[in-house]
Amino acid sequence: MSRLVHVALPVPSLGLLTYRVPDDLPQPVRGARVLVPLGSRLMTGCALGPADLPRADGGRGAVPGENVRDIVDVLDGDAFLPEEIVDLSLWVSEYYICAPGEALAAAMPPKAWIESERHVQITNEGLARARDTSGIRRTVLDALAHGRMVRLEKLAVAIRPPSGERGRRTGRPHGVHAAVTALERLGLVRTERPLRGSAQAFRTVQVAALTAEGHEFARGAQPRRQTDCEAPAIRLGERQQAALDRLRGTPMGLAVSELAADGITAGAIRRLAARGLVRIVRVRVERDPFEAATAVAPDLAPSDNNRTLTSEQEDALRRLDGAVASGTFRTVLLHGVTGSGKTEVYLRLARESRAAGRRALILVPEIALTPAVATAFRRAFGARVAIQHSGLSDGERHDQWHRIRRGDVDIVVGTRSAVFAPLDRVGLIVVDEEHDTSYKQEDPPRYNGRDVAVMRGRQAGALVVLGSATPSMESHQNALDGRYERVALERRVLDRPLAAVRIVDMREEYAAQGPETILSRALVDAIGDRLARREQALILLNRRGFATAVFCRQCDATLECPNCSVSLTVHRAERRARCHYCNYALPLPKSCVNCAGPYLELAGFGTERVERDLSDKFPGARVARLDRDTVRRRGAIVGVLDRFASREIDVLVGTQMIAKGHDFPQVTLVGVVSADVGLGVADFRAAERTFQLLTQVAGRAGRGDICGEAIIQTLYPRHYGILHACRQDYVAFFEDEIRYRRAMRYPPAVALVNVIVRAPSAGQAMSDAAGLAQRLRRRASSFRVLGPAPAPLARLRGEHRAQMFLKGRNRRTMREALLAALEVQPDLRRRITIDVDPVTVL
Repeated sequence: MSRLVHVALPVPSLGLLTYRVPDDLPQPVRGARVLVPLGSRLMTGCALGPADLPRADGGRGAVPGENVRDIVDVLDGDAFLPEEIVDLSLWVSEYYICAPGEALAAAMPPKAWIESERHVQITNEGLARARDTSGIRRTVLDALAHGRMVRLEKLAVAIRPPSGERGRRTGRPHGVHAAVTALERLGLVRTERPLRGSAQAFRTVQVAALTAEGHEFARGAQPRRQTDCEAPAIRLGERQQAALDRLRGTPMGLAVSELAADGITAGAIRRLAARGLVRIVRVRVERDPFEAATAVAPDLAPSDNNRTLTSEQEDALRRLDGAVASGTFRTVLLHGVTGSGKTEVYLRLARESRAAGRRALILVPEIALTPAVATAFRRAFGARVAIQHSGLSDGERHDQWHRIRRGDVDIVVGTRSAVFAPLDRVGLIVVDEEHDTSYKQEDPPRYNGRDVAVMRGRQAGALVVLGSATPSMESHQNALDGRYERVALERRVLDRPLAAVRIVDMREEYAAQGPETILSRALVDAIGDRLARREQALILLNRRGFATAVFCRQCDATLECPNCSVSLTVHRAERRARCHYCNYALPLPKSCVNCAGPYLELAGFGTERVERDLSDKFPGARVARLDRDTVRRRGAIVGVLDRFASREIDVLVGTQMIAKGHDFPQVTLVGVVSADVGLGVADFRAAERTFQLLTQVAGRAGRGDICGEAIIQTLYPRHYGILHACRQDYVAFFEDEIRYRRAMRYPPAVALVNVIVRAPSAGQAMSDAAGLAQRLRRRASSFRVLGPAPAPLARLRGEHRAQMFLKGRNRRTMREALLAALEVQPDLRRRITIDVDPVTVL
């Protein structure tokens, strides 16, 4: 067997590398973690099998005569990532044009990596020569003058950027790393590279349990010893005796921390252990996210399958009967109106999968939907349900991942990253709200969880169910073309009617009440009626903050982000203006930063402003807000939704987080403020997203015994996206929208690749993009290249951006052309963003 192996490392733009396995290390199996050198660092990589060829495909492999470096350690005896997950990750790497290590990193659990850190310390010569230096080098030496070893990343954060860069929090080290490297060459500092992390990251606790002698002593007898006849009687202190009393009724022992809470110190336990009465062992404790999830019912015993199905649900299940057990890949678009009972169909299919000895993967678009869906499956299947999403702590995600990997789980519920869950024998994959843009990862690897789920289903021979009341244009077109099978649920459970929808023309409201009007008269009256009847209301505005801009009436200047081409959003609760792209923030100014004039005005509004206005208009109402600003604290989402479900909140204001998937029977009114907020965006999907959002949020009303109503405020009451959403007529919307897409050659009529070139200046960005476009056009026999042009967000996080599109029917051809064009200018690869099948083109 070859002692050379291919290794994928989680480094952008880095292909596979080749390493040698030393004779004293075992040959790593495919999917095992290995510790390898990269430059001056040590990193964890994923072994991908023997390297029989002299060069690893797509990477800087070994060639004859090259000095191939040795693997430092093999961290796993068996595959850490299962074979099918490795294959899926490599498909993601190829399809979405990202480094193999980046795709494999998305499949890894937290705490899976070991790597070296760079620590720095000033030398005696550095202390003596600090005054001879200047600029950033002098700043670094001054920061190290205390003489202690400091982690380089911590040093970079502690050192304030130079005055010209002050306030630009872009995440760059502002020259600190380069300065340390230069100072090390001069002998003014020294560095070390200790390892961070471990191969195992399970949580363990100390547990104290009685020994056999301890049990005898607790019953009142002196323990037997070899010198028992000569040994004096053991006398215990009060706390030691209390410890024995507590441990007497617990054969498995108690955690030392639990005993400490009862006033029994660790010292008392150690003294008992020294006398042979107690043994102290370390026990692995699994971090369970369900313990903190208040939305999960305390009784987790599996429920009976006794819910009456509608005729449409029965027909849907009849059409899918046997699909899970057959082991044949099949993709079904479950097109069900809001409230039609799609979740019950998922539960029945998961039960069928389990009965066939197979497992189920359930994907939801957002963390806010996970508690409700996980609760439904937990009630149905008990403790053999795991959850995976970024809202969990790293420890919880780590332990849940390993539960799945061990085979202790039959059902996994999670957001897009759960598509890589190490679940074997997958028979069912559900993508709920499949249209949702949250399934698209906006950072490398830029995969779409829905499309990766379909590929995983193909590889596993599983049934893939894509569920939505408002399917994406691509999924519906696939159903029309016969690639997917369409199953429809056109009526709500119990034949409840869809919400009645009213459109309010805000131009008339502005004429009657003034241009500062936020809540129309119709919406205010409707909220008042619901409060009087003790019913609940949802108010949607897909824009957070208090105001969208601060401008000066004296000089017309707007408070803008120094890093991005956007104005700063006012957040009144924290009294700051913040950029929603790079998170740059500053305190709200009292005068204009441009002319120092005192005439500052707020323009626009967000959810924070709507919440305040509602509280002012209805002082007795219990109003709450659910958006990204209010749910930063762990568990906040579940807390707000739980309070709303238990009717402790009368009116809930929120962004799109409240618009989909939730089932609140007492909500009889949905109000949409600024329904057209997304229509003015320079994106070909603007109308589709608006239609989906309005249809989904209107579906939150009237899910109980009382009919629901939706009031939609808009400046464009005749826009087809808004009109069709009010009628909840998906087919009519699709027909109008597909005509536009075909005429403009946008997906699903063609495939699209969005390419953005980043550079320190606008001129360089355009120049580099123009050169790339020229090379692409030489290869563009079956696709078109549009651009380059400045991106709609021309500057983002301190970098200027130029954009171009590739449009064609063959994605492979476009990918190959891009990779070939980039080979001519490899340094550009680090400054380019390639987004295959983008959901937004900003």
